[in-house]
Amino acid sequence: MLNFTRMNKAEKIRLIIFSSLLVLANATPVTASLTGEFNEDDSLSQIPSVSQLSDVSPNNWAFQALRSLVEEYGCITGLPDGSYRGNQSLTRDEFAAALNACMQQIQRLGAQIDRDTIASIQRLQSEFSVELTALTGQIGQLETRVTTLEDRQFSPHVELEGEVIFAPSIAAGGKKADGSGESIDDNVVFGNRVRLALEGSFTGEDELKVRLQSRQIAEFEEVTGTQMSNLGFDGDNEGQVEIDELGYQFPLTKQTNMTIIATGEGLGDYVPTVSPWFSGSSDGAISTFGRENPIRRQGEGAGVGISHDFNDAINLSVAYVSTEPNDPEEGIFYGPHAAIAQLTFNPLDFLAFSLTYTNSYNSFNTGTGSELTGNPFDDRSDAIATNGYGAEAAIALTPTLSVGGRVGYLQATAKDLSNNFQADILTWTAFLALEDVGSEGSVAGFLFGQPPKVVDNSFGEDFEDPDTSLHIEAFYKWQINDNIAITPAMFAVTNPEHNRDNDTIFIGTIRTTFTF
Repeated sequence: MLNFTRMNKAEKIRLIIFSSLLVLANATPVTASLTGEFNEDDSLSQIPSVSQLSDVSPNNWAFQALRSLVEEYGCITGLPDGSYRGNQSLTRDEFAAALNACMQQIQRLGAQIDRDTIASIQRLQSEFSVELTALTGQIGQLETRVTTLEDRQFSPHVELEGEVIFAPSIAAGGKKADGSGESIDDNVVFGNRVRLALEGSFTGEDELKVRLQSRQIAEFEEVTGTQMSNLGFDGDNEGQVEIDELGYQFPLTKQTNMTIIATGEGLGDYVPTVSPWFSGSSDGAISTFGRENPIRRQGEGAGVGISHDFNDAINLSVAYVSTEPNDPEEGIFYGPHAAIAQLTFNPLDFLAFSLTYTNSYNSFNTGTGSELTGNPFDDRSDAIATNGYGAEAAIALTPTLSVGGRVGYLQATAKDLSNNFQADILTWTAFLALEDVGSEGSVAGFLFGQPPKVVDNSFGEDFEDPDTSLHIEAFYKWQINDNIAITPAMFAVTNPEHNRDNDTIFIGTIRTTFTF
């Protein structure tokens, strides 16, 4: 006698199906083809024999049930290799499919099933009702346990991403802007930057990122005598590989994310941008000045940031960055540092704007303005605190044409001087972006603005920039495919260092970006 309690679930299910259908063996048999479609005119020669199942012998306890199912009802046709595999586990989907097929066969029998057979089926259902109910409960418990294990399991997912930039570049003009009287060498130089990033996730909602970088791209400040000529992707570590970025981002709530960075990020990396066509170093504006509002370029190092979405239209992001966190004499809070708070609004599909506040200590050189903007008190102060205020807006006039602008104001205060000397620094930019020009994903961008300029200084006019420099830039990012983009571009800086005595500087490059 079979012991039902000692069978596994698959065996129980098969026994119930087979037992129920075996009763039908006493009914008038109707032939079935291997396709499962009944035809009362089919001959018995078309019906497969159970002996054709290579792994079923007459000694098998289910032989008679299988024989009835195969030869009289066509419910089981076997696997393509001629086997039955009775000991193989049965999934719920497989059970449903098999049961459905057999039920369809039985329904086609219709009135040919006598009342005694129907009574037998009902009796079997009644006798096994307890076992079926218990089995359903056990399956439900197993599903709950599996779901719990899946939610708690540690299964990190890691992806490797890479980026390579090749860029022949040239700086041209007359004399250097540093007053040395030396001429600008207008030689073409070839640079490259390689980045490899490992991005992992432990929950599917967080991200751990480690980025390695090697770069050899000329810094034109040394060639031209002004940081106004800096490329947005320059830098030279002599081909050495360094950890360029190390950080972890994770959700605090459904609407709030937290970011912890050990190295490599500045204030602008913690907050959204309303002008994405210009912000990327590998696919945006080619100049440092053109990529973002200069007031967001204060400080780079270790930091922490929190971003909260009030709704789909409003975001608040705050961050704190320490530029020399490893210095034991100054540490995270007393050494050079910077903080940012930004409200970003996207009330309409065609309109986005942001309001930004920054605060920094000995970390306000934006790397984009005149030399005086990085040292407005002539090294007389060792404690300079700065408050910054910025605004930016972008309006889509058409689905592919957007215009906008940004303005930034910095107020630097010498905290260690008795009179609290102050210097005011101003910058602004207007821009235009054309998307999908020539091919999908391509962007033509135009910039026109004033690099940071000291417009007022308590030290007097000698510590103010005398004239006004203008930055004029144009680029075309040609997106060849998902992995390759070529960006020919150039920009000019008039009156470098905000001094009309200096010759206009021209910078040109062809940036080719490979991503994988």
